[in-house]
Amino acid sequence: MPGLSAFPIAQRWPAQHPDRIQLYSLNTPNGVKVSIMLEETGLPYEAHLVDIGKDESHLPEFLALNPNGKIPAIVDPHGPGGKPLGLFESGAILLYLAEKSGQFIPADPILRWETIQWVFFQMASIGPMFGQVGFFHKYAGREYEDKRPLARYVNESKRLLDVLDERLAGREWIMGDEYTVADIATLGWVNNLIGWYDAGALVEYERFRHVDAWLQRGLARPAVQRGLKIPSH
Repeated sequence: MPGLSAFPIAQRWPAQHPDRIQLYSLNTPNGVKVSIMLEETGLPYEAHLVDIGKDESHLPEFLALNPNGKIPAIVDPHGPGGKPLGLFESGAILLYLAEKSGQFIPADPILRWETIQWVFFQMASIGPMFGQVGFFHKYAGREYEDKRPLARYVNESKRLLDVLDERLAGREWIMGDEYTVADIATLGWVNNLIGWYDAGALVEYERFRHVDAWLQRGLARPAVQRGLKIPSH
């Protein structure tokens, strides 16, 4: 298995197509960023289900690739200079795939950095805050008697949706007419907030008309529809 033999993760999740990018993931809001990006770019890849419900992301083979024990992660057997490359952190993977494919990130340096800043906005703000809403509203945190943490994260999520809504006023996509990695990074999180987390009423989602119109445009893309299901149980 040239290119993959140096990665213990390939022993736990063997590749049927070792010449392709190997995706180790689950269709969570962070996981689908990468599967959507791979579907959009058309880069050949092979998806492996990492069942976080069974704590598979903390197996030694997975931790050898991502010591933080989180999905998604990838191994590209044909990385820079033809050398294999393992990567974790969904934002880093998105930017790597954008550079590798030459797609979904502007060539203009100013627009490129503006796009990257919106990817970081998702990574640093939208993901953590929406995730906390999910924990305190849908998962174990809903049993906590003290509701102040939930209120804190709900209010912060509303503020972030306001920021995104203002950005999308008069724009098709976060960067204007061009669909980019900024949209790919963010779509799954907004979709999950009002879908799986069932927190639309909590965050008064109906107020954010520009966000919802953008989300519907994103969900209409065939690659997004496919990516949202990869890899699933």
